[in-house]
Amino acid sequence: MKKYLAELFGTMFLVLLACGSAVLAGPSIGGLGIGLCFGLVLICLCYAIGNVSGCHVNPAVSFAMLISGKMSGKDFIGYVVAQLIGAAIGGALLLMLFKSGSGFNYGGITTIDGTVTGTLAANVLQPGATSTMALIAEVLLTMFFVFIILCATDEKKGFGNFAGLAIGIGLGLVNIVGIPVDNCSVNPARSFGPALFSDGAAAWGDFWIMVVGPLVGAALAVVLYRLAVSCCCKCNKTAE
Repeated sequence: MKKYLAELFGTMFLVLLACGSAVLAGPSIGGLGIGLCFGLVLICLCYAIGNVSGCHVNPAVSFAMLISGKMSGKDFIGYVVAQLIGAAIGGALLLMLFKSGSGFNYGGITTIDGTVTGTLAANVLQPGATSTMALIAEVLLTMFFVFIILCATDEKKGFGNFAGLAIGIGLGLVNIVGIPVDNCSVNPARSFGPALFSDGAAAWGDFWIMVVGPLVGAALAVVLYRLAVSCCCKCNKTAE
């Protein structure tokens, strides 16, 4: 139960603080600052709950752990349920902040042709982006991010206490690249929380991209990870 609660609270804080950086500070810090906030929040969470649950806070990460044999089906379901509940709570708290300020200069609002398509930093297509572009971006960015996680936390080849730094920096990088496309998801739970309370139909209309893209990207990351581990093992045997 502790690991499920850790995932719930961790995902809640990820949505509240990382998405909150776009909603409350976006106009002043821009996409670069928001990306850095996502990375810094995850670094903090890695060291806060990493030793309890592994700090997945992301169904795509849990999916990668499942198909790579590092997680049971029961834990996978428990993790995803906890992550979605945590994301919903984080989204509700973010909505409370969003509704409580009169005249505040909020960010995280997407407007296309004068119509609001998403608020609360919801993952919606940004002006000029297409569904195909967003889907490809989500697959590639998630593949990179999850590959980092798998390699950095590998029991034999990982980086121990430094893994959290690599993982957080990785999330920051993919957000800096992906925010201009669709506000960058690489995490279905991160998309779920804001979508629940976002104004604008696009939050749900584009939601499938934020599920399919990260899951496919996670699966590809597992393939790359296995190839990398296999090559390392062969190289070590050759050297011996």
